[in-house]
Amino acid sequence: MAQTPSIPKGTRDFSPEIMVKRNYIFDTIKNVFKLYGYMPLETPAMENLSTLMGKYGDEGDKLLFKILNSGDFIGNIPENELLEKNSLKLTNRISEKGLRYDLTVPFARFVVQHQNELTFPFKRYQIQPVWRADRPQKGRYREFYQCDVDVVGSDSLLHEVELIQIVDEVYRRLNIRVRLLLNNRKILAGIAENIGYPEQLTDITVAIDKMDKIGLDNVNAELRDKGIHEEAIAKLQPILNLQGDNETKLAKLREVLKDSPVGLKGIEELTTVFDYLKALDIQTEIKLDLTLARGLSYYTGAIFEVKALDAEMGSITGGGRYDDLTGIFGLKNMSGVGISFGADRIFDVMTQLDLFPKDNTTTTQILFVNFGSREEKYCLPLLKQLRANGINAEIYPEAAKMKKQMTYADKKGIPFVALVGENEMQEGIISLKNMLSGEQSNVRTDELIQRMQHQ
Repeated sequence: MAQTPSIPKGTRDFSPEIMVKRNYIFDTIKNVFKLYGYMPLETPAMENLSTLMGKYGDEGDKLLFKILNSGDFIGNIPENELLEKNSLKLTNRISEKGLRYDLTVPFARFVVQHQNELTFPFKRYQIQPVWRADRPQKGRYREFYQCDVDVVGSDSLLHEVELIQIVDEVYRRLNIRVRLLLNNRKILAGIAENIGYPEQLTDITVAIDKMDKIGLDNVNAELRDKGIHEEAIAKLQPILNLQGDNETKLAKLREVLKDSPVGLKGIEELTTVFDYLKALDIQTEIKLDLTLARGLSYYTGAIFEVKALDAEMGSITGGGRYDDLTGIFGLKNMSGVGISFGADRIFDVMTQLDLFPKDNTTTTQILFVNFGSREEKYCLPLLKQLRANGINAEIYPEAAKMKKQMTYADKKGIPFVALVGENEMQEGIISLKNMLSGEQSNVRTDELIQRMQHQ
């Protein structure tokens, strides 16, 4: 007996019904991106490992999916190296490519590779799948889509403000109530200086970024494991537990970080962003959160994270400013900032909260019942006319029993059925049935088009 086929853990098939909903998310996000002047871009699913490695920190590197070289990939490996069973060393010899971990690093690679062809500031959006060798769980997949929007070639904090506006507009259109958490890596660098461990900024940020997941006690334990002394950890506590509104927190931070130029620079940047936002009608709650660190090592300025208020889900949008990313590929002084919308998590939130429009679950608006070859020839020009007017229409492919054709329309959620038989052809009318109400009426083609366009 043949084995039932399956797909890898952490990946999913998407039925037509689900794809209609996913496309609603993609189209909504894409339309907002375009409003702000961003242009589309796509990059390959796989990149050279030299492009990907070292850009996400040690933890990120471990989650890269690596692709075996073509052909006899171990043929030239000496037997003594195979016997060593050193997986890291061996992987470097038998794998030169990997699946992209995110869309930001490939974007930076694209900018450097095509710098002479681009106009800066360069604004792009990108909606493609990414892959991570993570443990699959609720809201976390090995293959998932990101909807990224980035701009490079400008230091202006107007871009940070613009990205916050984009977040606000996207989630307003999707009808998801969210909170946007905001911090600055320069402030975190100032905090690391303040407690006496500037050289361990990465260790500190990786630990405190887990606050929501593992709690303060476990964060402190991880800091101890990284060699941070008790005195420094104690000094960190009041900063992590800072209370009050955004202005109060910034005022307290100015006092705490008064001797840290980098920390004061981060405070100045956030103050500027908040000042700009005061003039805008932003509906989203924006909160300065000092435990927000975002573990990716390439962030250097503002960092963002968005969480849904009415659903149990991790971050559904995140990003920040990266001043040095293109420098890794040889292009210096090219600051960038961007955010990524997690389409899969957004889908899960919208499903959980039943937020998808009810009239957006089907693509076909009207089905023509098939009564035979004469009727088929009569209906085909009608279908062409409907489609020319932007109405999604189809005809059942064979003259099956009426019950079968109606069941087809019902299962696909098609709201209207057109019946055109001998009498209708003679009178030049269409018998239109509303599948929800059961109501039936005779209309002419122009009436049918008008009615369909106003549904």
